[in-house]
Amino acid sequence: MSIKKVLVVDDSKTELMFMTDLLQKNGFSVKTAENAEEAFRRLAEEKPDLILMDVVMPGQNGFQLTRAITRDPLYADVPIIMCTSKNQETDRVWGMRQGARDYITKPVDQDELMAKIKALS
Repeated sequence: MSIKKVLVVDDSKTELMFMTDLLQKNGFSVKTAENAEEAFRRLAEEKPDLILMDVVMPGQNGFQLTRAITRDPLYADVPIIMCTSKNQETDRVWGMRQGARDYITKPVDQDELMAKIKALS
């Protein structure tokens, strides 16, 4: 599957701008959401090819949202890469258990992120 449309879920406007800019420069179409509610609205509007998910957010956190998305038959096939400042091995393992396909820590290394996206394509 070719990845063209990416949904970035992060409560930080700075992170959203950084990720949007980085992804658009690499030819991706980007939508953003700042919380779980908004993420589900974006999913309903247009199904993305990939979701980049922050963990620490108000309300439903990224682990919970990842679990909810991967258990929904409509979106279970959309790969999720956790993209977070939580850099403990236990966080990575927990993120993968929730259904994430990969895990990357902030600050995001552009080459590492592009390699991970390419690996999913």
